[in-house]
Amino acid sequence: MVTLILAGPGYVCAQDKPTGSSGGAPVAKAVGTIKSIQADSITVAAESGGEVTAKLIGSTKILRVPPGEKDLKNATALQPQDLQPGDRVLVRGQASTDGDGHTIAALAVIVMKQADVAAKQQHDRDDWQKRGVGGLVTNVDAATGTIRISSSGMGANRSIAVHIAKDTILRRYAPGSVKFDDAKPAPVDQIKAGDQLRARGTRTPDGSEVSAEEIVSGAFRNIAGTIKAIDAASNTMTVQDAIRKSAVVVKVSPDSQMKKLPAEMAQGIAMRLKGTADGGSGDQPGANGQGQVQSTTGQGAAPGAGGARPGTESQAARGQNGGLGGNGPPDLQRMLSRLPNSTLADLQKGDAVMIVSTDGADSGVVTAVTLLAGVDAILAVAPNRSASTLLSPWSLGTSAGEGEAAQQ
Repeated sequence: MVTLILAGPGYVCAQDKPTGSSGGAPVAKAVGTIKSIQADSITVAAESGGEVTAKLIGSTKILRVPPGEKDLKNATALQPQDLQPGDRVLVRGQASTDGDGHTIAALAVIVMKQADVAAKQQHDRDDWQKRGVGGLVTNVDAATGTIRISSSGMGANRSIAVHIAKDTILRRYAPGSVKFDDAKPAPVDQIKAGDQLRARGTRTPDGSEVSAEEIVSGAFRNIAGTIKAIDAASNTMTVQDAIRKSAVVVKVSPDSQMKKLPAEMAQGIAMRLKGTADGGSGDQPGANGQGQVQSTTGQGAAPGAGGARPGTESQAARGQNGGLGGNGPPDLQRMLSRLPNSTLADLQKGDAVMIVSTDGADSGVVTAVTLLAGVDAILAVAPNRSASTLLSPWSLGTSAGEGEAAQQ
């Protein structure tokens, strides 16, 4: 019985003959979310699209499983009245004989309650934040199971050794996708220098090594420049990319993470980056070998803009950015997560942006994974920072990919 597939997106519709049967109705499996509930059936919105009606008969077993379980030994029995719209379900039973493929006489309904899914997703988001590291891949040694990444963010560049064990879950971002959950299982030999990589696991006290439990990698394009045009009708913008010295059309999808830095926060980040660069320990060209990002404004960061004096930040900035002026480099991703989401309507021609996008086949058209606006001051003082050294190429706002395989 498929159980773990409930923890993430998916749809299974297997056409198997029941055991011991030579001509009976085929067995079908469907995974999705309950859309509506009727007296003797449930309508399931399948993850792959479309709807499946599951007929509930007297012998239908309804079992609730906690997220992350690998079998049904901890499952508890439910009654049909316990089901609710929004619950994730796996339905297994006999496919209808009329050939429409959208009706199943359910033998079993395995349920993961919506509240359980939300709690698991929140737990994973917190775990990625607490035990996760990320950066650009600089070297892959498959023989020793070690991947080196360069992680900088708003501090100095650091080399981190990510160690892979036989039980480490390896996944790779799907080409052209901006969804974290679309990452697919992939062997280590698919990871290349210049890729973005994020891992979670047990870190050494000094943070220089990580024994990875899960790794997600992908190839992304970094864009930094100014907006030349915005087409709201098609949800696209044209950006003059200062890295490749060319214009690129950037698509914005519902899954794109868009944020706009308040001027005061941008100044605080710029001052920190400038201080790191002056100290000679950071602000190096990206490890992916891409060219330097030139300033899009031609201006330096104005000291004291927004009420912040050089080397200091206002109380409002500290409260808003989650500790930008505190001890140690701040977590930019955590800071950005506290900002409201932006839309194309919040942007205008001439705005400076930093973008991490999918690296599609058409170099002139990309889809934004993460877009950060209001970065004029940052690009002015740290022109060598590529977008990937500051921005995560994936949003942890989804289930963060438990990475568990379906079990039979």
